Amino acid sequence: MKFRSLALSAVALLALSFTSMAQTTAVEGIVKGADGKPVQNAKINIVRTDIKGNYPTKTDKKGHYIYMGLPMGKYDISVEIDGKVVDSQRGVPTRPGDPTAVNFDLKADNQNSHQAEVQKAVETGQMSDDLKRALSPEQKAQLEKTMKEQQEKMKGRKELNDAFNAGMDAAKAGDWPKAIESFTKASTLDPTQVAVWSQLADSYTRLAQTKSGPEFDSNMAEGLKAYQKAIELKPDDPATHNNYALALAKAKKFPDAQAELQKSAELDPANGGKYYYNLGALEVNSGQNDAAAEAFKKAFELTPTYADAYYQYGVMLVSKAQIGSDGKVTPAPGTVEAFQKYLELAPTGQFAQPAKDMLTTLGTSVSTNYQNPDAKKKKK
Repeated sequence: MKFRSLALSAVALLALSFTSMAQTTAVEGIVKGADGKPVQNAKINIVRTDIKGNYPTKTDKKGHYIYMGLPMGKYDISVEIDGKVVDSQRGVPTRPGDPTAVNFDLKADNQNSHQAEVQKAVETGQMSDDLKRALSPEQKAQLEKTMKEQQEKMKGRKELNDAFNAGMDAAKAGDWPKAIESFTKASTLDPTQVAVWSQLADSYTRLAQTKSGPEFDSNMAEGLKAYQKAIELKPDDPATHNNYALALAKAKKFPDAQAELQKSAELDPANGGKYYYNLGALEVNSGQNDAAAEAFKKAFELTPTYADAYYQYGVMLVSKAQIGSDGKVTPAPGTVEAFQKYLELAPTGQFAQPAKDMLTTLGTSVSTNYQNPDAKKKKK
């Protein structure tokens, strides 16, 4: 019958954006300890305050940190050492262009005027006349050297930020070769930026989809390598594992893709429904309908309002319907309830009409008022 063929329809997968195509920004700074020396491996918590968002990173051996690909907004930024927050700055606004500088100096006397003047000179590249008079020749020479080094660093960071933003602009315009060129440049300027590798991976994958044969294979291979680099740098990011899985699926590496989606769900149980939905889609598209049904069921168990998961679960169950000798269709348990639940949650959704048609085909009246089949049992 016609309704059986629905179980064989391809299901679209959901990409989870690592960074949006909107304008992005960056935050960087240096952490100095109470002894005035750079602090390595200090945890930097960058928490967006206008909408939910958390972007942790760490300082390098020079006490420096940078996080690129942040959405424009306001952030609370704190530094954590040995599991304790030792300093913070609240409501830091970001801006387009150069990274926003947020430094932390834990030295007890870092607030005195002399230190403030020195810090200002390092940041601006200019010494005030008062500071020049206060410094010995040796101190002045050392400060000039530090200022020069800082200006070189700022120049490098600007070049990195410009390359990243150029890549984002090209990606937004669908110019994947240009995006790849810009993100590749950014990756050579600083190979430790997860956002750079993630966007480079996505650009290669998008370009591969416009190609065929060896060109598809070579671009997809580069995309997979870039995703692996992003995961190596931040193995606990569920969105990166999800998007890597989608790329693996496009390369027809289905077992690897399924494993990555399982990791995503384990890392982010609160959004597990999305990952299990993608797992179900992969299994549908690779002909594993029984496994797909279990994945869609798991998706709406984790996210009870996930309408599309109910619909796809119903479609999987349709293939298990029994047809009697008189032609009467007996749907598998849960089939009707799945379609009714979809219509309750999304009465005008993309699958609303197919769900209604399916219920009609199954000989069931269409209702958008879903009732729990266990409700009567609970009342007793």
